[in-house]
Amino acid sequence: MSEAKLEFLDRSRAFWNPGKTQDWQDMGIDLVIDRREGYYLYDMDGHRLIDLHLNGGTYNLGHRNPELVQALKAGSERFDMGNHHFPALARTALAEALAACAPSPDMRYTAYGSGGGEAIDIALKTARHATQKRKIVSIIKAYHGHTGLAVKTGDDRFSKLFLSEDTEGEFVQVPFNDLNAMEDALRGRDVAAVIMETIPATYGFPMPHEGYLPGVKQLCERYDALYIADEVQTGLMRCGEIWACTKYGIEPDIMVTGKGIGGGIYPIACVLISERCGGWLKEDGFGHISTGGGAELGCIVAMKVLEMVQRPEVRTMVRYISDYMRAGLDQIMAAYPDFFIGIRQHGVVMGLEFNHEQGAKPVMKHLYDNGVWAIFSSLDPRVLQFKPGLLMTQADCEEVIRRVEIAVGLARDEVMGASHHSYRKSA
Repeated sequence: MSEAKLEFLDRSRAFWNPGKTQDWQDMGIDLVIDRREGYYLYDMDGHRLIDLHLNGGTYNLGHRNPELVQALKAGSERFDMGNHHFPALARTALAEALAACAPSPDMRYTAYGSGGGEAIDIALKTARHATQKRKIVSIIKAYHGHTGLAVKTGDDRFSKLFLSEDTEGEFVQVPFNDLNAMEDALRGRDVAAVIMETIPATYGFPMPHEGYLPGVKQLCERYDALYIADEVQTGLMRCGEIWACTKYGIEPDIMVTGKGIGGGIYPIACVLISERCGGWLKEDGFGHISTGGGAELGCIVAMKVLEMVQRPEVRTMVRYISDYMRAGLDQIMAAYPDFFIGIRQHGVVMGLEFNHEQGAKPVMKHLYDNGVWAIFSSLDPRVLQFKPGLLMTQADCEEVIRRVEIAVGLARDEVMGASHHSYRKSA
């Protein structure tokens, strides 16, 4: 590590985030991202990485995608953030574009936040207003963001830190893929909404069982609850359709998109709201105020993102990349069956499962040393989040598979050869 990087990391600990900076050092990840282009990241010491983390899908279309950069530059010739209080050309145009591709024909309105957590808060407030109920149901090990209401729907690791855990019984969690538990939670008809990530990302991408998500939607209808689809990480063609929930036959009442909708260029998040649920927008349009939400430059970038991900060639690329990667990963899994034990996949949403409670961490470290960046799942570190971009080339896919094979072999030898070794659980 260069002296310049060491000095910078000291400053990061001193002025930014001591815990997060040190945790990465303790895991052997000394990454300080400098230049970035396409699906490549360059460390400040010049170390090149192929990015398979994508910051949760933020960089689906690559870092600094030229079309998105050009859209931002052209927009900035006339627009800026705008004023959130007033009608705006770009804000309304994006809302129209979202309505045109929404998973339900009833979705008419779009409300805006500057990030996914804020958008989840808007969705939950919308559901409470529409139903005049307070209770929200989510799954155990859920993750929907860190803001006021959003953090209450997720794992208590994040809520307890700031004394935000539910104490009133308003936020109920049930196991994933358990329809009986879901029905028990809804039976009292006192639930405003069930919020579901179509495939729970931070939990390591466990796949919904056949009929589970449609079953949840049917239970919502039976017990007068709304269905909120969190598509922040699984939307925008990652599963082969623009919204993953449609692959499971779901027409949600409310849907949230974020991360990739801004293309990694301008932060924006959107809440699509059905006519049935949008009453507050008529009753008091000032009910949610967000200075950065729906920033006009962000809307311009997001419109270009929507146009790009719906191109037929992108859909074809997603299918090709997912099939190519799966074939290579299957071969690697066959070579190390005692360690690499599962692949969770829908399109280019992928989780690699290892036979060790912290198994994804040594794989992550050896991938990092071999020029690939993929991150372990925070709420299930047996699983490596493995997220190819929508536009990756065959050459990049081939290189990734070669490097994964090396990393898995090294991690397997390390873990199986030193089973007493304990990987950090704090990160």
